[in-house]
Amino acid sequence: MHLLLPARLLTCALFIISLPTFAQKSDKPEKPLDVIVQSVALRELQNNIEALGNLHAYETVVITAKATKTVTQIRFDDGQRITKGSTLVEMTNAEESALMEEARLTAEEAKKQLDRTQSLVQNGALSPSLLDQRKREYETAHARFNALQARFKDLIITAPFSGVVGIRDISLGSLIAPGQVITTLNDDSKMKLDFTVPAIYLRSLRIGLPIDAQSHDLGDKTFKGKIYSIDNQIDESTRSIKVRAIFDNPNFELKQGLLMTVVVRADIRKALVLSEAALVPMGSNNFVFVLMPNNDNRNAPWIAEKRQIYIGQRYQGLVEVVGGLREGEKVVTHGLQKIHAGQHLSVMAEQSNDPAKKPEPLSELLQQKKTEGK
Repeated sequence: MHLLLPARLLTCALFIISLPTFAQKSDKPEKPLDVIVQSVALRELQNNIEALGNLHAYETVVITAKATKTVTQIRFDDGQRITKGSTLVEMTNAEESALMEEARLTAEEAKKQLDRTQSLVQNGALSPSLLDQRKREYETAHARFNALQARFKDLIITAPFSGVVGIRDISLGSLIAPGQVITTLNDDSKMKLDFTVPAIYLRSLRIGLPIDAQSHDLGDKTFKGKIYSIDNQIDESTRSIKVRAIFDNPNFELKQGLLMTVVVRADIRKALVLSEAALVPMGSNNFVFVLMPNNDNRNAPWIAEKRQIYIGQRYQGLVEVVGGLREGEKVVTHGLQKIHAGQHLSVMAEQSNDPAKKPEPLSELLQQKKTEGK
């Protein structure tokens, strides 16, 4: 028993001696934590909807014959550009031309007889019943002339609109029948692009939205257009909706039938963004550490404030901020492993959040800071 007492006294003495040492460590100022920060900035954002679509000419028609006749003239070449009303094909029409000329002369004579009878009836030389007869004769002759003229026009095939013709499928002197294909005519001054979009994006679609389209067959050149129309129903089997866009085609590069990859730039808006590296997830919530001025310590001009924020869409390396931050506030992006609320901070470098710039590696930012320090 007497041997244990000195040992206890020695332990207490050592504990008492060590107390001032702990007190001195706790009173020592906290060393500022070196961090890299980023300013919260306002940027133009958009949600990209990707799809595949097929190109069609703005107007397209298959040129066919309306009567069984022999081709007497072909007035176009394969791939030729023509204007509206241009004659494409003429067929044998001598008989129809003669009959039409006869009907024209008959109608003109009937008109002269009508005018003469009308003058005599006004003078009382003829009865009104004869005037009615002359009117019927003129109207009958005029109607026959119109019918023969329409039949004659069917033998001369013209272009219904301006565009480019395809490969002709007939030869001079061949006998063609109604419905037989002569060629195709496309108005490719503009092009229509039809594609389908999942119904979940229905609220993001509207007439006039800008889109970008590319085709591997054209060297991945980007063509810009706008949504022209949206279908009035959703496909029940695919749960998608058909969308049509219009592209100008001044150089006639776009051809009917091309497969295009489409990017619809929807929900274009101004929003606050910051780097995903600044987020500190905790459960379903997201926090960041915001730099606040520290006026009490010149060696540590900043102090960390832990703040909950609310995020929207995520993009490559960036996240949309919908609440909790203001434009221009600085948040910590590197150095989060050792940070805590109230931590004294020293800013080593500031990282850009411009999406047009390639993100700078951490090593380059640190090297830049060292160079500036020299």
